[in-house]
Amino acid sequence: MKMRRILILFSGALLLLSCKSQYELLLNSNDIDEKYEAAFAYYNDRKYSKAAALFESLSVLTTGSEKDDTVQYYWGLSNYRFRDYYTAETNFDHFLEYFPRSPFAPEARFLRLDCLYRSTLRYELDQTPTYKAMNAISEYMQEYPNSVHMETCRQMMDDLETRLDTKAYEAARLYYKMEDYIASRVAFRNVLKDDAENIYREDILYYIAMSSYKYAQLSVHQKQKERYMTFVDDYLNFKGEYPDSDYIRELDLLYRRAQRELGRYAGAEVRQTAKNVSKEIRKAEKDNGKRKK
Repeated sequence: MKMRRILILFSGALLLLSCKSQYELLLNSNDIDEKYEAAFAYYNDRKYSKAAALFESLSVLTTGSEKDDTVQYYWGLSNYRFRDYYTAETNFDHFLEYFPRSPFAPEARFLRLDCLYRSTLRYELDQTPTYKAMNAISEYMQEYPNSVHMETCRQMMDDLETRLDTKAYEAARLYYKMEDYIASRVAFRNVLKDDAENIYREDILYYIAMSSYKYAQLSVHQKQKERYMTFVDDYLNFKGEYPDSDYIRELDLLYRRAQRELGRYAGAEVRQTAKNVSKEIRKAEKDNGKRKK
């Protein structure tokens, strides 16, 4: 019984080795038709890694033939299905360079930009791949306005724009968290200067107002008046755009506090003006008395 089990296991191992060597022999073969048929068989059987290797090998043998663009396209498609998006993007880019008029070209162009989209990074990381993907998507939408992929392209663009908006917003908010309120206000204003339609516009205007208030609050007495007036401007800008915002109660409270602070300055100015007038009156009376004498 034990010997029989060993023989079964040994036979299975030999079978596996035979299959593997058969694939390797096929991979190294120069028989275009056999390799071509096998590549599609592996592709249809969802064995995309093996299919990609066979199509890659075929690409050398079919250069200049009628099979050339088909092999190149399915080489990229196999890598795409295998989720090797970096290699697939390179495949499709090469394909479009050499076969721009191929029937596969429109789909290859979409798959290339899809590879670029799938290769983008989280908003915290470098967004160079995001800009590259957005450029490719924009070009595709202009070239194929009636494409069946148009809605997918719009969704991709929305997602990538959101990613860029989030990166800009969070970068500015970092200054606020660090309590560097003047840098925070400048950074948030620059975000809106670069992109007035940023999806965080309401939050950005809120943080601009909060930054100016806290900066005024922490300033030396001589500079508080001017800085509270800056907050008032920021508050009125926010309220003008978002009168029903969830932030409005908090900002209304800070506005009333700022008005009280500005009222004190106004009172001080009135008193100082009255003193100056009194001095001028007394001086004038004294001068008149001298002239009478």
